[in-house]
Amino acid sequence: MLNIVESVGEGVTDLAPGDHVLPVFTGECKECAHCKSEESNMCDLLRINVDRGVMIGDGKSRFSINGQPIFHFVGTSTFSEYTVIHDGCLAKINPEAPLDKVCVLSCGISTGLGATLNVAKPAKGSTVAIFGLGAVGLAAMEGARLAGASRIIGVDVNPAKYEQAKKFGCTDFVNPKDHNKPVQEVLIEMTNGGVDRSVECTGNVNAMISAFECVHDGWGVAVLVGVPHREDQFKTHPMNFLNEKTLKGTFFGNYKPRTDLPNVVEMYMKKELEVEKFITHSVPFSEINTAFDLMLKGEGLRCIMRMEE
Repeated sequence: MLNIVESVGEGVTDLAPGDHVLPVFTGECKECAHCKSEESNMCDLLRINVDRGVMIGDGKSRFSINGQPIFHFVGTSTFSEYTVIHDGCLAKINPEAPLDKVCVLSCGISTGLGATLNVAKPAKGSTVAIFGLGAVGLAAMEGARLAGASRIIGVDVNPAKYEQAKKFGCTDFVNPKDHNKPVQEVLIEMTNGGVDRSVECTGNVNAMISAFECVHDGWGVAVLVGVPHREDQFKTHPMNFLNEKTLKGTFFGNYKPRTDLPNVVEMYMKKELEVEKFITHSVPFSEINTAFDLMLKGEGLRCIMRMEE
């Protein structure tokens, strides 16, 4: 999707036809307590709602076929040549930025990148562990590289992920299946007491426990990014907190979509951030099922789908 504004509705003042934008599954109304807070990006009005399926203003869909409504998808409905999106879910970006590259910043890449840069905040020279080396995990790893971490440890049950992870700064690789002890113990031994920061990107509760328990006492910070099953719970000993280990969660990398995404695009324009290495495939829209197959098989990071003429 080329992400260019075709027209705007009544009351829209921040966007105009021809503007280049990134659609985002969550939003920023700029009026609620979360939007006004410097600490939060969880907009009360436009926070992700996968069940809504309609426009917020009138509760109706803007799509139909043969007179029957088709519901919106996570506020963006980008599997369409034309779509209707709340202006609070559109980030206006530099018109010089190549849309077929920076489009990947609308979701997972920014989520992982921000989890490291905005939430974990590793110091230069620190040690960082990344759990799960899919696109989000590799984006978190890219954040650690940009922050100047001296040792970046990738943790994944698929050994084939290591070679690709090296492109994102991975210096060490640990496969939990290769050890007969909890992986957090392996990491603590490797790092003389624990890593400085960890970022968990799988949503697996056992990985969450490991990511928290592997950080160094006194200053270690673990950040949870992966989304668990609704019924999942995990437990850890309270002494982990009393020993001054910190556990945090994050949503969309703590980026405010309209305020912060334009700055992430500028990181790409300044050649600080390489998005090309996340784009492993490109297919015409008629082959959308191929794109999903690549994702389900773990054979690609990001696949660009092109609307055909």
